[in-house]
Amino acid sequence: MSEKTIKTKLQFAAVLMALTVGAQGAHGQTPVAPAPPIATFKSSVDLVRVAAVVRDQKGRFVQDLTVKDFEVTDGGRSRPITDFRQDNAAGVSVALLFDVSGSMQGLFGHAREAATHVLSWLDVTQDEAAVFRFDTRLEESMPFTTGLRALPPTLATLQPFGATSLLDAIARTAERVAGREGRRRAVVVFTDGLDNASRLTASEVSGIASSIDVPVYIVAVVAQIDNPASDIGTASDKSALVGALADLASWTGGHVFVASTPVERSLAARQIVDELRHQYLIAFESSGDPGWHRLAINVKNKKMVVRARSGYIAGQSRPNSL
Repeated sequence: MSEKTIKTKLQFAAVLMALTVGAQGAHGQTPVAPAPPIATFKSSVDLVRVAAVVRDQKGRFVQDLTVKDFEVTDGGRSRPITDFRQDNAAGVSVALLFDVSGSMQGLFGHAREAATHVLSWLDVTQDEAAVFRFDTRLEESMPFTTGLRALPPTLATLQPFGATSLLDAIARTAERVAGREGRRRAVVVFTDGLDNASRLTASEVSGIASSIDVPVYIVAVVAQIDNPASDIGTASDKSALVGALADLASWTGGHVFVASTPVERSLAARQIVDELRHQYLIAFESSGDPGWHRLAINVKNKKMVVRARSGYIAGQSRPNSL
C-alpha cells in the first residue's frame, strides 16, 4: 500500500470518526469543516486539485478556456494556479450507490434503469464503475471494474427493506472513490431522497466529499407527484431534494437530478458522464494554514457558470500533482 493511499485512509477515517461521534441537529447552511486529521503526511509542497465544469448561458459546455481565464480564491485570497489541464482522455471512475431501504419499494426498478444508462455511457476500454447498496449499512455489490456494462444480478431480485442512512452512506462511498488515482471520480446516488437514520448531516458529508474532490450526483427516482419540478407535483419546497441534498451536491461540485420518467433518467445519466468528461483540472498551492478553507473557482467571463467543490482541508488535499 502506497504512502499516498495510507495518508488518505488515515485522514478520512479521522474525519469520519470525529463527525460520526458528534453529528446531531438540523442541516447547516454551509459545509461543516471536518475535524483535523489525527495523522498528517505532508510533502514539501501541498497542492490542492480541483475539478471544474464550465457552462455558458445556454447550458453548453465551454471547452476552449485557458489557465488565464480562471480565478482561484482561497478563503477570500487570490491564489496563483500552478497546474492546469483539460485531459478529456482521462478515465472515469464512478461509484453507483443504491438506496435499498423500505421507502424504495416500487421505485427500485427505476433506480436500476437509471444506473444502467450511466453504465451505457462509460467507455469500456478505460472507464470503471463499482456498485454499492445501503439501508442502514453500506455493502459492496461489485468492486471497481473496467468496462462494466451490467449491474450485478443480485440487484434484480433484491427487495428494498429497512431504514435509511443516506448521508452516512454517501460519506463512506466518497472515501472509496477517493482512492481511484488519475481518474475523473464521482459518486452517483440513486434514491428517493428520504433519510431517517443517518448520524451525519448534509453539510458534514459535503465537507468530507468536497475536501477530497469527489463530486456527488444524486438521481432522485420519485413519482411525478413527489417531483418538486413537476406541474402536478405536491412536494414541499422544504424537500431534501431542493434543500439539504441539493446543497450537498452543489458544495461537492455535483448536482441533483429529479427523474420521474424514463426520459429524465436517461438524460440525467448522460449529463453526469458528460460533465465528468468536460472537467478542467486545476491545481494551486495550499496556504499551509491548518483547517478548512472556503474555495471559489470562477472565470473572468461572468456570463459563464462554474461548478466545483466548495473547500478543502489544508495538509489533506491530494494529489501532489495532476
